[in-house]
Parts: sequence; structure tokens; C-alpha cells
Amino acid sequence: MKDYKDVAKSWLEGSFDEQTKAEVKHLMETDPVGLEDAFYRNLEFGTGGLRGTMGVGTNRMNKYTVGMATQGLANYIKQHVKGEKSVCISYDARNNSELFAQISADVLSNNGIKVYLFEGLRPTPELSYSIRVKKATAGIMVTASHNPKEYNGYKVFWEDGGQITAPVDKDIVAEVAKIEDPADVRFNPVPGEPKAPIEMMGKEMDECYLRDITSLTLTPEAVKKHADMKIVYTPLHGCGVKLMPEALRRVGFKNIIHVPEQDINDGNFPTVVSPNPEEPAAMAMALKKADETGADLVLATDPDADRLGIAVRNDEGKMVQLTGNQTWSFLTYYILTRWKELGKLADGKGYVVKTIVTSELIAAICESFGVKCYNVLTGFKYIAEVVKRNEGKGVFICGGEESYGFNLGEFVRDKCAQVAGIMVAECAAWAAEQGMTLWQLLQKVYKEYGLYVEKMVYIVRKGKSGAEEIQKIMADYRATPPAQIAGSPLAKVIDYNKPEETGLPKSNVLQFFNQAGDVVSVRPSGTEPKIKFYFGAKGDDAPAKIEALKAQFIS
Repeated sequence: MKDYKDVAKSWLEGSFDEQTKAEVKHLMETDPVGLEDAFYRNLEFGTGGLRGTMGVGTNRMNKYTVGMATQGLANYIKQHVKGEKSVCISYDARNNSELFAQISADVLSNNGIKVYLFEGLRPTPELSYSIRVKKATAGIMVTASHNPKEYNGYKVFWEDGGQITAPVDKDIVAEVAKIEDPADVRFNPVPGEPKAPIEMMGKEMDECYLRDITSLTLTPEAVKKHADMKIVYTPLHGCGVKLMPEALRRVGFKNIIHVPEQDINDGNFPTVVSPNPEEPAAMAMALKKADETGADLVLATDPDADRLGIAVRNDEGKMVQLTGNQTWSFLTYYILTRWKELGKLADGKGYVVKTIVTSELIAAICESFGVKCYNVLTGFKYIAEVVKRNEGKGVFICGGEESYGFNLGEFVRDKCAQVAGIMVAECAAWAAEQGMTLWQLLQKVYKEYGLYVEKMVYIVRKGKSGAEEIQKIMADYRATPPAQIAGSPLAKVIDYNKPEETGLPKSNVLQFFNQAGDVVSVRPSGTEPKIKFYFGAKGDDAPAKIEALKAQFIS
């Protein structure tokens, strides 16, 4: 393995532009720690694509790492796909997203692969949707989702509209790994070889997407009665502003209140530290707007508009931000209730999908309705994989993950904030017809199924040493699992590194269950320098048990 200093020196020569060389030289002269982090490894093209901080270096998102990833993808497509080959591309409002999307389009075109490129920023779920409409081979979404402004990323989707999964993901990763020099990338046309066309997509695709997702509503009569319900919406400077307000209007809601400062598409995310609707600070301006206007519902989307955060008023009239687990629990309850009332559960083909770290309350709700609930690894691509596997045999009702991802129906094969947003608003209208607020609906669910409380806490460990520390934490837990959890003896350990035991793909996740039924899940983040702890407890004393779990595992 080459020393990172030698790798950095190679960037002072070779096929790199002068600006890049100057930035590398500056790192060498002024920032030895930054130089090591930029060059100590290649930015990993994982099973979902790339994600990292932007800048020069092999461990950074830049035009060279993006170009090399795209060349590897192109090589895989040319080797394994017969007939017409095409790729849909979209991007969000992050810095360099449009540049990286155009580079990807050019590289594919120069490889003879047709490109459908959105004319401007569009949400990840619309990219997923467009792949199936265009019958494309694959898709690329340039985004770092909810990460801070320093990040960008590159998600790869396959012909079913879902993010790539086995065995395609590993094979694409292998092809990308073979591209070791920018000289191997077709940044420019090859003399004597034809370029494939780059066709722009825009309003026509928007219309198709909006038509289909708004057809999923279940209680239009309730929406009609409560059309003037005040809904505050913020895109957190992202691309949700393009379609979320319009989707809400099309299903019948007339009183959409904006947060003007956050409607501005800006990759620096000037009004928030992190554009993540899971973070209370990111929701602060929207909550203030709700209090100013008397709104009872706040919707917030992340930069690529696939995740949805919400806030509702509690019984004291205070706006309260809900977790993904809470939102998807009452929403699943609503959807299954309406499906039952509409006779859509009668054939027994409907099913729900959740991830292993998402609340077990959803599984309990499904059981009460006699609906099958699949449990999959963390990541919406695994939910989409179940949908693909069940095509023609079952009907996907809905699915969610605790990290604010949800979807309903089969038009989009990824989490979709637009679909989730219109369904949450419709659920609020339906609840109002029952004489309840959304907060009261959630309490009703708890009363019927028991109190479930979940909490995710993460520890950040940056750089090479941080990555090594995270791996050591996982190794230590495997070698010496805790004897008890929150005072209750350990009952079971599930190691998802052992697919022969779990029946799921191999994944670096550990779950510890105690005899009281509480659970702790531990896994390194696949996209950020974090290790995540998911705590789950059930019962009237669940809040106290969550605090005990945090004290035990987070030092």
C-alpha cells in the first residue's frame, strides 16, 4: 500500500488540472493532518455509491473521484447490459452538485450510454420514479442527503428504481476499484467513437410524478373538509421546494405557509448548522413560524427531499417534534385502518416493511391487522429490494425507517418525503374528523399497543484514527457483550455479520436484547464518521429505561 504522501505527490503530476495541483501543494505546506486525511485511502465506493467531504484528494468528493466512479459504472453497464443502455441523473442544491451531475452525464455519454438529465435540481424520489418511466438501466443522484454542507455524495440506482443491492452492487464496486488513474476516465469524447445523446427532463416528468403520487391518497373527503388546515413547510434550502407545496395543493390543501428564508436553494445552508430535519435546531425557524401563524402541523424535508420531519401540537398547545418512529407508527396505523375500511386488506396480499432498528411498535400494529411485516437491514434500498422481490405476488402497502424515511405504494422505490408529506397531512385531516389531533392519535396508538420509546445517539470519530476506534468498539462488543442491559440480564445477541444465522445480507450491526424485551442496536454509519446506538424500550417505565441504556453505553 502506497504511503499517503507518495499518493499526494502523484497528484502534483499526472492528469490533474493546475488548480487541483495548487491545492494539493497548499495542503502539503500548511496542513499535514488534512493532507493525510485527504490521501490516506480512496474514497470508498460503497454498496450505495460515494459520500464524503468535498476537496482535493483520493478520500474526497471532487471531479476526479466522481469521474472515476462514473467510468467504473459505465464499464459495468457496457459489460453486463445488453441492448439500449441509459442512465437517469438528478442532483440537489449542494455546492458542486450540478457540476458533478454534468461530469457524470458527460462521462456516460462519452462511453456511448444515453443520459436523461434533469434540467434543474429534483428530489431523489423523483429520480427513482424517472428510472422506471424511462425504462433506464440505472440512475445517479448527486446528493449527500442530510449531511452538513462540507459533504456531497453520489447514489447509484438500478433499473427497478431502487438503490443497487447484491450482487450488482459488489460487481459495480469492483469495476470502480479498477479505475486508478483519471487518464482512464472518458471526461472528453473519444476520437472516432460516437457520443450518446444527453436528453433533458423537466416539467413533463414532474407532472407524471405528481399525478401518480397524489393518486395514493385514501381519504379525500376529509381533506376537502379541512382544506384550510394551516401547514408550515420548509425545504431547509433543498429541492423539496420544487414539488412538496405543489403536491400538498394537488391533494386539496390550500393553506401552505412557507419559511421564506429557507425556500432559497443554497448549498451553504445559511440558516442551519446541519440541514437535517432530525435535528431540533434545523426545525427552529419552522416551529417559530407555526407559533406566529397558529399552524398545528410542520413539515420539513432534507436537501434531496427524501426524508420528512414533522412537528405537531401536544395537549398543552406546544409544538413538539416527533421522531421517525413516532410518525411512521401513527401513519402505519392510519393507512392500515383505511385499507381495512376500504376492503383493500381482504385478499391478504398487502405487506409492510421496516428496518431492524425501527420501532417494534410498527410490527405490533401490523400483527393486529393481520398484515405481514418484513424486517430488513438499515437502508431503504433493502425495503425496495423486498418490493422488487414481491412484484406480482404481493402488494406493498408502506414501509419506513427510523431515520425519517417512509414510502407508500410502488411508484417510487426509495423513501419519498413528498408521499410521506401528503399522507401525514391527510392523516391530520382524518384525525380531525375523529375529533383528534395527530398528537392525540399517537397517544391512542400507545394506549392500544403499549408505550414504545426509542432513541438514537451517535458518537463522532473523524479521520483515520476515528475509523480505527469505531472498528475497535465493534470488535470489543463482539468479543465481550454486556452481561445485562438496563439491569435486566442479556437474553440474546444478533450479529448481522453472520448472514448464515440472520438470513439477511452481511452487515456490521450488533443487537443486544435483555429479558425485559429492551433492545440496543450498534452500528457504524455507512455515510458519516459516526458510530450509532439505537435504544428501544417498551412499557410505562420506557423513558427511564432509555436513560439507563444511554448511561450504560455512551460514556
